[in-house]
Amino acid sequence: MKYIILVGDGMGDLPIAELGGKTPLAYAKTPAMDRIASQGELCLVRTVPEGFPPGSDVANLSLLGYLPHECYSGRAPLEAASLGVSLAPGEIAFRCNLVTLRFEADRVYMEDYSSGHISSPEARILIEGIEAVAGTDRLHFYPGVSYRHLLVHSGEVGPLVTVPPHDHTGREVTEFWQRYNRIPHLQEALKKAVDFLADHPVNRERRAGQHNPANGIWLWGEGKAPSMPSIKEQFGVEGALISAVDLLKGIGVYAGLEIINVPGATGYLDTNYAGKAAAAIEALQEKDLVFVHVEAPDEAGHQGSLKDKLQAIEDFDAKIVQPIFAALLASGHDFRLAVAMDHCTPLSLRTHSSEPVAVAIYDSRPGRSGSGLPYDEQSAAKAGELLEDGRQFFLRVLGR
Repeated sequence: MKYIILVGDGMGDLPIAELGGKTPLAYAKTPAMDRIASQGELCLVRTVPEGFPPGSDVANLSLLGYLPHECYSGRAPLEAASLGVSLAPGEIAFRCNLVTLRFEADRVYMEDYSSGHISSPEARILIEGIEAVAGTDRLHFYPGVSYRHLLVHSGEVGPLVTVPPHDHTGREVTEFWQRYNRIPHLQEALKKAVDFLADHPVNRERRAGQHNPANGIWLWGEGKAPSMPSIKEQFGVEGALISAVDLLKGIGVYAGLEIINVPGATGYLDTNYAGKAAAAIEALQEKDLVFVHVEAPDEAGHQGSLKDKLQAIEDFDAKIVQPIFAALLASGHDFRLAVAMDHCTPLSLRTHSSEPVAVAIYDSRPGRSGSGLPYDEQSAAKAGELLEDGRQFFLRVLGR
């Protein structure tokens, strides 16, 4: 038996008047996901436990069968694992976004949490430069993918409370910026980073090309190394994970999954869908479980772009779900395939929300009844079943 979980990050949304009261997922053309839901099981899953932030870290841990209250220690330690950065006792990892800030007198505004989805080569130049000018024996900066990077901090940081930058796009963030500046060594590092970035050649070229510059850094998602049993230890299956995002890769590292890096996987609309689908099909030749994650719907949600979100959902269906589903049907293997989202990212909010999410599970063996419903939020609610946590979902995928 083969097990496949296909995740469209942040696909879920709220009804939109412009779409006739439908959600983007219900409005989009998604024949492959609709077939899986209609011929398989359709239900809701609570991926964000009460009291936890509705982040991709908590929600994707849930989709892999983990209970966040048992293992979650923060987002950044998971990303550190993806980058091959081991956290020593007493070290704290922070996600370090390259962002576009607007400084007006003593006010600070978050113009863009992603610096216009800056490319990884450009970002590497900037992060390596920040490490050279602002790194110390307590602070070390590591380059990641696009705008997503890492700071490792040695020692405690006191009562610092951070916020995700994508929650505050287009808004004033002075209060949050001042929190860093109350800690002298962080204040010094942020100032050096801003000064270094202000007129860097990379940013001059970005401005000339009408792209947002990376003129600041934003620290968030802090935590220490977690303790997590592997998927194999818990469920007796070996697997692989495919994603462009360091967070997901880090979860996979701790979960004991093989991380498959696909060239051209960017985490946005221009990602290498064909490469991801082909890698998943190949991995299923040897692995019991393959988990494929696509970030683009979530990024479109944070941007507040209906057009991009519809495209991201339709691309996920046509370029990931359909070819993998077709290959499995032709393979002769028995399989159970789940289509899921980790959380909703409503366009009206431009950030994550914590309501239960729609999932569909298809079993290739004959004699299985289907829901008869398409894959969307309202249909999953109509189906009438709620799985209370991610472990129940993962066990359902495994048919246990």
